[in-house]
Amino acid sequence: MMVLGVDIGTTSVKALLLSEGGEPLAEAEHPHALGSPAPGFAEEDPEDWWRGFRAVVPRVLQGRDPKGLKALGLSGMVPALILHDGEGRPLRPSLQQNDARAVREIAELRERFGDGWLFARTGATWNQQVLAPKLLWLKRHEPEVFGKARWIAGSYEHLTFRLTGVRYQEANWALESGLWSPEGEAWLPEVLDHLGLSPEVFGPVRRPWEVVGEVSREAAEATGLPPGLPVIAGSADHIAAALASGLGATGEAVVKLGGAGDFLYAVDRFAPVPELFIDFHDLPGLFVINGCMATTGSLLKWFREGFRPGVDFALLDREAEGVPPGAEGLVVLPYFLGEKTPIHDPEARGTVVGLTLSHTPAHLWRALLEAVAYAYRHHLEVLEARGHRVTRLFVMDGGAKSPLWRRILASVLERPLLRLKGGEKGSAHGTAFLAGVAAGLWGFMDLKREVLDATEPEAAWIPIYREGYGVYRELYLRLKDLYPRLGGGGYA
Repeated sequence: MMVLGVDIGTTSVKALLLSEGGEPLAEAEHPHALGSPAPGFAEEDPEDWWRGFRAVVPRVLQGRDPKGLKALGLSGMVPALILHDGEGRPLRPSLQQNDARAVREIAELRERFGDGWLFARTGATWNQQVLAPKLLWLKRHEPEVFGKARWIAGSYEHLTFRLTGVRYQEANWALESGLWSPEGEAWLPEVLDHLGLSPEVFGPVRRPWEVVGEVSREAAEATGLPPGLPVIAGSADHIAAALASGLGATGEAVVKLGGAGDFLYAVDRFAPVPELFIDFHDLPGLFVINGCMATTGSLLKWFREGFRPGVDFALLDREAEGVPPGAEGLVVLPYFLGEKTPIHDPEARGTVVGLTLSHTPAHLWRALLEAVAYAYRHHLEVLEARGHRVTRLFVMDGGAKSPLWRRILASVLERPLLRLKGGEKGSAHGTAFLAGVAAGLWGFMDLKREVLDATEPEAAWIPIYREGYGVYRELYLRLKDLYPRLGGGGYA
């Protein structure tokens, strides 16, 4: 018996096959592109996800009988926004969770309803993550497309529909949309009325571990999955990663180094923090306070493809090893798609300060790694200022494979980083585990956590990074009023 987890990430589709004992049997990955056709735009083609899904499933099942599969779970970016027609076909590319085009609409909705009003009902504020500003942008700029929308959903709901024909919304997509009240478990009528939408454009809200449908015969022929395979509602990618990490004890936090970055902290009550986001944990009864940054791994991919094409990340790291901490005065603000938490500024821009003729691409690469680490420290400080003490830090996802990045992070955060075994496929692992729960192969408390190694802070780096972090924070404060004047046409 086996279960399968598939994650639709910002830069690739990843699959992980687990045995009935919960051990990894096979994994596969297929890349896709994040498009930014104008400043602040972040879009993807849902057909790329479907092609990626069809590529990874046969690879993990190679040499195995598909009939041994007992359940499938998908995870993905939240809250990605896809408008579907009456047949469930996407009407346009998705607007990704880090899309920052709806600057004017955010301001308008904040003026109309107020941050306090929305926070009291959903735990969210008006920012580039929530969906009402993006929907209002689409209504104004693409009215024909908006008018044809009959179902609005996210990435893994879309693929689950392709597999089963069932329409629904997973609970964390609903919560992070800013359109749904967790207390009343209902869509917000005031916001929907303002958008001119009916609650009927959404499906029923389902919990991650619930079986929502079965793989159709048509989908089975297209993917190699067995017809009738149960498919669960699935999970937000960062929450599936939190589950796979074993996050649950008070004081533990997870640094997730994916295409976008997350800082995750579990709590036993719905206790939202205005600067951050909050989600349901995939463990019933718990919640996750999370910081979510618009670009981390996708920023590194942008640098490599634009300036060092064909060079692998390991070589870029080796070159940057020869650069001193602090990148000899080079500081980057990693706001290349605006920024979500904790500053909630869709007009922020990626900024490189301190360049001289003595700097090399290796300096910039190191400065990018350091910039993301500074951003995580900002999240840590916000969380602890709200009374949540972090005593243990875990690191996972693809970026955790970089020893240099781990050393930088540990030194900037000034505490050890514990790397988890199998953490590179954390989201796929988490949703595969949920599929196993649905199939009755194990219970929620059976998840095993194994620490692979610990990265200690470099004592000599700490004072350098304290100074660099101070510059990092001050730079944004000095520049934030200038960013809206840069223009660029992305927010028209």
